[in-house]
Amino acid sequence: MPGVAMNNYLLLGACFLLGVFLKQTKQLPDNAAAALSGFVVNISLPALTLVYLHGLKVDSGLIMPALMAWLVFGIGCGFFWVAGRAMGLSRAATGGLMLTGGLANTSFIGLPMIETFYGAENLGLGILIDQLGSYFVLSTLGILIASIYSSGRTVSVKAIALKIVKFRPFQAFVLAFILMPLDYPTWTVELLKRLGATLVPLALVSVGYQLRLSQFKGRTQALAIGLGFKLLIAPAIILALYSIAFGEVGSNLQVTVFESAMAPMIGASIVAIDHELDPPLLTLMVGVGIPLSFLTLPAWWYVLQRFA
Repeated sequence: MPGVAMNNYLLLGACFLLGVFLKQTKQLPDNAAAALSGFVVNISLPALTLVYLHGLKVDSGLIMPALMAWLVFGIGCGFFWVAGRAMGLSRAATGGLMLTGGLANTSFIGLPMIETFYGAENLGLGILIDQLGSYFVLSTLGILIASIYSSGRTVSVKAIALKIVKFRPFQAFVLAFILMPLDYPTWTVELLKRLGATLVPLALVSVGYQLRLSQFKGRTQALAIGLGFKLLIAPAIILALYSIAFGEVGSNLQVTVFESAMAPMIGASIVAIDHELDPPLLTLMVGVGIPLSFLTLPAWWYVLQRFA
């Protein structure tokens, strides 16, 4: 791992541990994680989207990276349906695993990791994967699955459409495309970059602040199968599928597979918890999955450097 990448990687770990420390020492109010996440979603991520997606060269080669999240979610739903029946999991646990095991954290964790291992020049591709892939899946199929596996919920097409339209990063995504023919003033670029730079520390402090390890009892097997699929099986399938079946090569392939190997998506866990899909299991999927991914992601980077 290059020296600069190592420094960035240490920053990720330090911010995560600071979140844990702040929670244990009660230095912040109980709703601090929600406030930090709100800033990241409404300010940091839109700023990054506006600055990096604006400079992305749009071509047909971007279709396959965006498709990755849809494939992983579809495969994950089938995988967890079979696993849930074989292990005797509740409907709530099965549905929760479909959301958190089938959707990667391609923004809060994915973007800092891409910058660390592949450089800022690949952030545009990561944002595209996140917006047209992960978030779009969550906002459509994800909400559909959550509604199906949650008792007493109905599926509303209008509600799904409103959630997509009102999501600030999606609005920034559309605006970035509209502004592509225009050059940003220098001061605008600098302002957006500075605002976007807050994503890494705030997002990971928020994640560390929410970590809970007190609910392992009775959920170890479900947690293992969920994280095993998310961190190992899913990226292996994408690597084989994209490199062999689709013939993808180069940095697009590497970043796409790398994004598929990210920890469970925080947004997916929020949607699943809102639908009462085994909240303790979902909290563990995110709280254990993110620090564990700090170990598995360098391994995937190494594999991709050698074989992709």
